[in-house]
Amino acid sequence: METIKLNNGLEMPLLGFGVFQIPDENECEQAVLDALETGYRLIDTARSYTNEEAVGRAIKKSGVPREEIFLTTKLWIEDTGYESTLAAVDEALERLQVDYIDLYLIHQPYGDVYGSWRAMEELNKEGKLKAIGVSNFHSDRLVDLILHNDVTPAVNQIETHPFYQRKEDHAVMEEYGVVHESWAPFAEGKDDIFNNDTLVEIGKKYDKTAAQVILRWLTQNNIVAIPKSVHKNRIEQNFNSQDFTLSEEDMNRISELNEGQSLFFDHRDHEMVKRFSGVSIADREQQKK
Repeated sequence: METIKLNNGLEMPLLGFGVFQIPDENECEQAVLDALETGYRLIDTARSYTNEEAVGRAIKKSGVPREEIFLTTKLWIEDTGYESTLAAVDEALERLQVDYIDLYLIHQPYGDVYGSWRAMEELNKEGKLKAIGVSNFHSDRLVDLILHNDVTPAVNQIETHPFYQRKEDHAVMEEYGVVHESWAPFAEGKDDIFNNDTLVEIGKKYDKTAAQVILRWLTQNNIVAIPKSVHKNRIEQNFNSQDFTLSEEDMNRISELNEGQSLFFDHRDHEMVKRFSGVSIADREQQKK
């Protein structure tokens, strides 16, 4: 598996496995087991996915040495702030049944992110968090955080797929040494992406699916991808997206698919800020009990 070096020297797999929208604990645990058995070593979860415990059980059961797994989880808005973040990390470690987290991200650019970042910098120095980063930060928020703190985020995880390629954001991340990571690499199937004429046609040249073409396009651009699936055959297909190289011509053809706007929501929209900030994961967890 190809890796990319983070700004603190850690190596992060370019292709990983995400567990967003797999709330069922048994299904999530099995999916992670299947992913680890297939060969994935990057597993991405979050407090807000309410499946950290299932991920932790799968890692324990897999038999894969902990040091071979690159584990990512994220801090939700209600846990931002210095003291709250210290407590949230300890709770995440307990749910995941691990002694350290490889990459810990501020999930949304809302709340007391500066208090959280100070706590994360300390935990990074202690070794509880091997690397720290952010998610869903537009370039202005990212650069502001960088300029006013000691540690530069190792990663910024943002919506990125052929229809929303984030080229300007990518350039800023490269300037400051931040690794670009994609969530929703398949745009969650929107705009019939798996049947897109360009992607299907390119896939036929390499005997690959449109999904495999998308993942290879991302990783060839040094963008980390974390596709999700609960079907073992698709988990394996996604993993087998790294054994070919797209030509420069095909990379350019995919670049032309860029529409330059989100297919989901705008993180700068005040109504979206209000909506996200009103979500309590603690309440969700209570309802599950």
